[in-house]
Amino acid sequence: MRPIYLDNNATTRTDPAVVAAILPYFSDQFGNASSSHAFGSEVAGAVKRARGSLQALLGTAFDHEIVFTSGGTESDNTAILSALDNTDGRDEIVTTAVEHPAILALVEHLGTSRGIKAHLIGVDARGRLDIEAYRRALGPRTAIASVMWANNETGTLFPVERLAEMAHSAGALFHTDAVQAVGKIPLDLRATEIDMLSLSGHKLHGPKGIGALYVRKGTPFNPLIRGGPQERRRRGGTENVTGIVGLGKAAELALTHMQDELTRIRALRDRLEQGILQLGHCAALGDTQNRLPNTSNIAFEHLEGEAIIHHLNRVGVAASLGSACASGSMEPSHVLLAMNVPMTALRGAIRFSLSRDNTIDDVVGVLNLLPEIIARLRASSPSWQEHGHITASPIRSTELTL
Repeated sequence: MRPIYLDNNATTRTDPAVVAAILPYFSDQFGNASSSHAFGSEVAGAVKRARGSLQALLGTAFDHEIVFTSGGTESDNTAILSALDNTDGRDEIVTTAVEHPAILALVEHLGTSRGIKAHLIGVDARGRLDIEAYRRALGPRTAIASVMWANNETGTLFPVERLAEMAHSAGALFHTDAVQAVGKIPLDLRATEIDMLSLSGHKLHGPKGIGALYVRKGTPFNPLIRGGPQERRRRGGTENVTGIVGLGKAAELALTHMQDELTRIRALRDRLEQGILQLGHCAALGDTQNRLPNTSNIAFEHLEGEAIIHHLNRVGVAASLGSACASGSMEPSHVLLAMNVPMTALRGAIRFSLSRDNTIDDVVGVLNLLPEIIARLRASSPSWQEHGHITASPIRSTELTL
């Protein structure tokens, strides 16, 4: 059986068409995009075309609203720091307790280094934002509100369009980390009040080391990396042309495959999830009615997720505990802690995330392999022996998500 890769929220395979698009820019088309001669102008044209492809995927009004970066983390940091530098008298950030570490680590650092106050808004048991708490946190000292479009662990979608309007009503800027959303759901930024948006190429079958920050025209902006005139002086340094071309091609392909993402991949995810839930004593986490079409996070009672991942890996199946950035940590997921997932299931959560590379054979393969793994682990689990197998009624998804 071929290996089964179901960890696409961590990273995706670079599409062969993306690789083919990139290769000439390592050799024949090697010019510096900022040079005025023919070698440079040819490459500058490729950068412009890539920007246009990303503009089409995001639904932005202007291609120059897109600033190429090294990835989602740089984009997140740039957005937050720029907002703080451009909003006099405002020294507070409103964000959520379930953000990616690219946001949470930065706001923690800003609190200790600059005295910036951060309001971390909680979520309910389904991972849905406490909207009223968000509204109350916004005020005359709020510089920026930053809320992810889709949670990387559960796939839960946040109402960022509405949240952006609320932030503007308080006089604050609004940023969204859309790393997990871009390429998976349709976006039309022209129809929103979002000021800034972060994305990363390797999450949508592009190369690693390239990303972008959308900055709406007219949004006050300070660069994080200063240097030459590249990116309209918004991000200094010689352009990562191979990465930019690859991201452009990935964006073009993502737009082409969007309907597939919303239908076929969703159906595969649902088939996988329904089959796993038949094992009992497990539940689907997050807002299962409003989430990414490719993501399923399943929590198993009285089992350790690390052990499940280990045994899956041994039979050629790649899944994850949640965020790849937290891999190896012995601490429970901060996302699941914020959702108040019961202690009996907190350490038994496994994230399966699909992509357009996956097929029904992958789903059937996992459903054939996983029952034996779970049965073996239950047989050797003291917690299961003490509690799980004698539970009168196995845990239901509603017991974990409501």
